[in-house]
Amino acid sequence: MKLLKGLWALLVGVKDALVLLAMLIFFSFLFVALSVRPTTAATPSTGALVVDLTGSLVEQPAETDPIALLSGGGGVSRETRLRDLERALDAASTSSNVKAIVLDLDRFTGGSQATIAAAARAIDKARAAGKPVLAYATGYTDDGYQLAAHATEVWLNPLGAVILTGPGGARLYYKGLLDKLGVTTKVYRVGMFKSAVEPYTRTDQSPEARAANQALADALWASWQADVGKARPKAKLTDYIAHPDLASVASKGDMAQAALAAKLVDRLGDRNDFNARVSAIAGDAGDGGVNDFKAIPLDRWADSHPEKSSGTPIGVLTIAGTIVDGRAAPGAAGGTTISDLLLDELKKNRIKALVVRVDSPGGSVMASEQIRSAILQAKARKLPIVVSMGGLAASGGYWVSTPADKIIADPATITGSIGVFGVLPTFQGTLTKVGLSADGVKTTPLSGEPDVLRGTSPEFDALLQGSIDDIYRRFTGLVAESRKLPVARVREIAEGRVWAGSTAKGLGLVDQFGGVDDAVAEAAKLAKLDPKSVRPLYIEKAPSSWKEMLKSLTRPEEESGENGSVDVWTRVAGRPDALMLRALADAREVLTGPAIQARCLECASDTPVRASRDQSLYEGLIAWATR
Repeated sequence: MKLLKGLWALLVGVKDALVLLAMLIFFSFLFVALSVRPTTAATPSTGALVVDLTGSLVEQPAETDPIALLSGGGGVSRETRLRDLERALDAASTSSNVKAIVLDLDRFTGGSQATIAAAARAIDKARAAGKPVLAYATGYTDDGYQLAAHATEVWLNPLGAVILTGPGGARLYYKGLLDKLGVTTKVYRVGMFKSAVEPYTRTDQSPEARAANQALADALWASWQADVGKARPKAKLTDYIAHPDLASVASKGDMAQAALAAKLVDRLGDRNDFNARVSAIAGDAGDGGVNDFKAIPLDRWADSHPEKSSGTPIGVLTIAGTIVDGRAAPGAAGGTTISDLLLDELKKNRIKALVVRVDSPGGSVMASEQIRSAILQAKARKLPIVVSMGGLAASGGYWVSTPADKIIADPATITGSIGVFGVLPTFQGTLTKVGLSADGVKTTPLSGEPDVLRGTSPEFDALLQGSIDDIYRRFTGLVAESRKLPVARVREIAEGRVWAGSTAKGLGLVDQFGGVDDAVAEAAKLAKLDPKSVRPLYIEKAPSSWKEMLKSLTRPEEESGENGSVDVWTRVAGRPDALMLRALADAREVLTGPAIQARCLECASDTPVRASRDQSLYEGLIAWATR
């Protein structure tokens, strides 16, 4: 009887806890909804389109975590989807209602170089249509300035600066710490350039990795300078980049004046000065405010100009983020999720060709193969396949690209990294250091393997290395068949080496340069259709309406650009935190991911880390240690 009473008490307690949790969530949501200030001002029908790029520019935004939002964790930082921006700018370029375009880059945290280049092309198109484009920021770094350079007028706060650093920087190596802890890192790999594993085996980069990384950085920097130089030919870029100290001395430390003297910017002024200038072009808001102009928010403009719905559909399948096994929300590429999306679309028999948009460093080999297999089902139906590479299409990202009839990339796309690896830590040395030991029995050579307490057996090592060798042979074979190259030639340019798109085209890994629109047009031609008669049909999971509503309700003021600016020095000073968070994220992905991976960590070092909003380095360390 006591047992039954205890069981009943437990069940009642569980029930009460669930009811309490539900009530907390409900009242939290109600509180948030009631706390939101209603929008009293209607969006003007004419004025300046305000492209507020607070946060990062991405191929596919990560899904909102509703629990984190309700608990005040903030979810992920704000992200703007590239294709929404391109569509909005395209509509603005032909609309008489849009008198000017404002690029608010004050809190822009960046994006991949190829993604920014695509946005810059959309800005160029609007300028060519006669739209004034005005950019403003308190300070510019590489990413923000690449966009601003395409504006008609570039404004800089008088207390600001333009700091151009170029790609590169330090990477964290763990071997010294692992040795002190007694951790033995077993590495299984193919490819002398597959430097993703070097932080676990070395205290610095190998000569091969250094040469490859330097070549990649140089190619990306050359592409950046060519893009900015063409957009702003009057700027004295070369001298400013090579001798920033001399520019500072000449302006007596006033870096805003130095940028103006180098013709990197057109005008110096604070936000009030800038708003007055926009108001003179786009019209006064008429709300009694000082220097307020008629502003058309980007999100509302994009919503009122949805994607094209007429024409013959060309499917566009997005593979964005790390490729992982199973299902995953947007922002990561779940093998099962993407495979099911494509197979479900193929059942409808409505698309006439397929564009695969890849922006991924790779990840799980099994998930990459699952996605490739689904793409092959489209190919079996005689659908032309065109791959459009975004900022990053490396390792597993290139694996899923191999069914393509044609590959289109940007000169700044990072691709290649055709290699495979596995990392397995063992702790026999750690146990010895703290006075512990491990022992046991075996019935076969593989009993208890991988034995992380006593070290892996030679038989297990041979099996895993053999599997990696086999997958590498498959990988290079797929590339050779797809690119119509001899296997020997593929192995020369493979071995895990990473290439910029500008170099990859010469190697035969890429066919031509262009963006998604070019890929859709090419797919139409291969399907013997008029490119003007087709439309892209995006094969993706529709975002949850209630999650999007919750995200909009809980977005703080600073995300709408209404708070103060972030000066460029604060932004630069925050890079060490970002570097450490990136290193921790990379280490966690390698050590907790699949045993065999086709992943490029070294080529993602310059992309933004998708961390929680306002997450500090210390919070990141705690989060990493407790996973």
